[in-house]
Amino acid sequence: MKKIFKVLGYLLGVLVILIICGVAFVNFTFPKVSPAQDLTIDHSPDRVARGAYLANHVTVCVDCHSERDFSLLSGPIQPGTLGSGGDRFDQSMGFPGVFYAKNITPFGISDYTDGELYRLITTGVTNEGRAMFPLMPYQFYSKMAPEDIYDIIAYLRTLEPIENEIPESKADFPVSIILKTIPKDADPQPKPAKTDQVAYGKYLTNAAACMECHSPVDPQGTILAGLEYSGGREFAFPDGSMVRSANLTQDQQSGIGTWSEDMFVGKFKQYLDSGYQLPKVQPGEFNTIMPWVMYAGMEESDLKAIYAYLKTIDPISNQVVKFTPSSTSE
Repeated sequence: MKKIFKVLGYLLGVLVILIICGVAFVNFTFPKVSPAQDLTIDHSPDRVARGAYLANHVTVCVDCHSERDFSLLSGPIQPGTLGSGGDRFDQSMGFPGVFYAKNITPFGISDYTDGELYRLITTGVTNEGRAMFPLMPYQFYSKMAPEDIYDIIAYLRTLEPIENEIPESKADFPVSIILKTIPKDADPQPKPAKTDQVAYGKYLTNAAACMECHSPVDPQGTILAGLEYSGGREFAFPDGSMVRSANLTQDQQSGIGTWSEDMFVGKFKQYLDSGYQLPKVQPGEFNTIMPWVMYAGMEESDLKAIYAYLKTIDPISNQVVKFTPSSTSE
């Protein structure tokens, strides 16, 4: 019996050594991405204007990197906080750690070169070589045309600097190790011509990372293969209420299969109507994290292109319960 325990002890020791070596290997060799480019981006008015359009109405970078007022429907941006960061995403919201949206005004990104910012946005690797948790959907941004990313960077450089020191994010173990293996070099794709409406709509849908929110995920946050765009991803509010993303597939019962182009575009544009005011929302009442006001500023032709692409997605039946109030508010 002593001999058996002795052998088991040796095996356990070997296993521990292998685990330590494995963790050390990942720590010292990952993330594996190329060095940042030597890049200088001009701040021409056209580039900055295009970057402002993308960052505010398509990629909506300012959605997470500003303070939002969830006392109103869809949480519009609090005045004076554009790009200042600070939003916290933690275990209470289903995240494997505590993560903060960074300050992306010039105050927060002054120590980044343009090349380092491009690498950060498209690979999730900081200028210190750390891998970010993919809360920012850099896997989607990595497929955008470089010029569009350059435009966004040029725009961010022109934001009003806001002094706001953000705490460091920290992932729980073992995600803290796993996330180092996720980043890879960007795979930029050419931007299709607007005349190719479906292809251009696919490009915009990727830039907006629609799939990221409108797909169910496993406990690690990985999109479930074969269920893309079928909705149902859960997002918790601080009071415990739960909102779930809509099914964007062409299913006629649970998706948007019966929607016309006018209905789709109108759903967004209603938030720009001069007579529309965002309703007040009390804790426990229905709210949504969908930044409707920001997306409402998208060009109508771009919304129509997204609609054209979504029409090509096969129907998936997934009846989503849109909102569940917390037990304390029922």
